[in-house]
Amino acid sequence: MLNEVTIEQRLATLEQTVADLKRRIVDVPTASNWLEKVIGSISDEPAFLEALEYGQLLRHADIDTDEVDEQL
Repeated sequence: MLNEVTIEQRLATLEQTVADLKRRIVDVPTASNWLEKVIGSISDEPAFLEALEYGQLLRHADIDTDEVDEQL
């Protein structure tokens, strides 16, 4: 069984950790708008770039398929 000193030490460590986490949360600047947080956050992801290509294909769907392949 844990003795009283060990429990006190563990509790002090836990309290310090919680205080540190609270400080980190307060110190993080938050954007006033959720959109500001995500703008550009995935612009270099391969899946995003692939989705852009699919969107481009859909916009040009009335163009002959051979012409679309040449553009990509």
